[in-house]
Amino acid sequence: MTTVTVEMLYKSFGVLADAKDKASEHVDCYETILKGVQGNQSAKRLSAQFISRFFRYFKDKSEDSLNAIMDLCEDDDSSIRRAAIKEIPNICKYDPLQIQRLADVLVQLTQTDDNSELSSVNIALVALFELDARDTLKGLFSQIQQGEDVIRERAIGFLCNKLKTFSESVMTKDVEEYVLTETKKIMEDVTGDEFQQLIKVISSLSHLQTFQGRQQILTIIIEKITDDEFSASDEDSVSKIIQCMKIAQPLYSKNVHSSLFVKYVCENIVPKLKDIQVEEEKKEDRRLEIIKFLAEMSPFIGDGSKVISSIEPLYKVLIEYMPLPPEGDDENSTTPGDPTLNFSYVECLLYAFYQLTSKNPDFLTNEEVEERLKDFRKRLQYFARGLALYIKQLRMALQGKTREQLKSEPQSKLKVVALKTCNNINTLVKDLFHNPPSYKSSINLSWKPATTEADPKQAQKRPASTPSATNGDQKRTGKGERQLYRTPGGKYSSGMDGGRGRDGGGFRRRGGGSGRRYR
Repeated sequence: MTTVTVEMLYKSFGVLADAKDKASEHVDCYETILKGVQGNQSAKRLSAQFISRFFRYFKDKSEDSLNAIMDLCEDDDSSIRRAAIKEIPNICKYDPLQIQRLADVLVQLTQTDDNSELSSVNIALVALFELDARDTLKGLFSQIQQGEDVIRERAIGFLCNKLKTFSESVMTKDVEEYVLTETKKIMEDVTGDEFQQLIKVISSLSHLQTFQGRQQILTIIIEKITDDEFSASDEDSVSKIIQCMKIAQPLYSKNVHSSLFVKYVCENIVPKLKDIQVEEEKKEDRRLEIIKFLAEMSPFIGDGSKVISSIEPLYKVLIEYMPLPPEGDDENSTTPGDPTLNFSYVECLLYAFYQLTSKNPDFLTNEEVEERLKDFRKRLQYFARGLALYIKQLRMALQGKTREQLKSEPQSKLKVVALKTCNNINTLVKDLFHNPPSYKSSINLSWKPATTEADPKQAQKRPASTPSATNGDQKRTGKGERQLYRTPGGKYSSGMDGGRGRDGGGFRRRGGGSGRRYR
């Protein structure tokens, strides 16, 4: 077979260009251009350009034309591949029926390690989107469902990064609904990172930028959590919960309710809290991480009607961290072996309990639960005494520190957060100790940034009073502090710096990496 040269290609091009609308009469010239894909580097690049230029005149040669372009997309020379990729949108302009097929081809080409080639592929995909977004998406989703891992990863990455950049004329409501439908299908079998990216994809859709839309996204997340039973002993199960809570947290508001999430966590995870492994080597307390998220979402439960059944399991765990006074406890004695109090846990659990019972006060005030309230108030008062002692110690440790020292010294920073934690608990305890309990206070959780720039030392100036006999059944304590507690030794509490540590995980591929569905 005669090798097609650059000169032959230019000659054929000249004939077809001169013929204009009658170019289809010169089939031999077009066939020469198609054969150019077997020539040298220059011939191949010219063939790519000329095929796309005259493609529309030779519909009966469309299959041969597409095969020629795809051959060039697989060439050993990166410059030739880029030349062919660049012409794909031009072909699709003349034959929109090829968009889905060629989008599929382009997505497969994203597996390249050549950054300039990958950029060319992405540019071509964007051009196809602007021609027909739905057909382009069909090619993308086809490869997400069936492609190799690297192709799947890059296709999801494309959706995550590019969809939000398209105009409303491209991303019509019909197209967005198609994205949502197909994305939900993919979510049935994903890794943790993929799930997080896909949530970003659907979160970028215009028609979901409403209260109802955000609630729909939260429903998708909660459905993903509940598709498997939670296992506190399974690291993947725990990580999955943490990551889903992290994804959901920014979506809540007074109009986008967290009730389903709170209900699930309180009824399925909190009762198993102590069974969750604390990773000492990594300095991570995953129990604390979970209940921090619970505390953050608890103010957004709506009218509280959907979480009534969640209060009891939350309360049972809360009182495990708020012990009763030991037998023989009186104001003139101390009891050896008093428990170390976990203020970090209590802040989270008590705050969540406070939010849930503020919407369902009958849990503590109903006549049928009089003994429960009496027991709870004993715990509150006993805990408050230990709290007051620790607040006093923290103030003494921080006394005389400058603002810069409070912000820069690790131990001082830790103590400032510890003091904020204790003051938060103290505020909640005071409200709950009222008869009936009051729900008038508003606090900023200790690990959350302050809403205004305040002097950390101001917290040292507030008195830390404990519930007294005027508010409850216990007698007021006598003069002097009774050291009823051992305060936490070493670091105040794991995770007190507010860091949540984990960055994904929990969506391990089935069979040690052979599948995508997480457990």
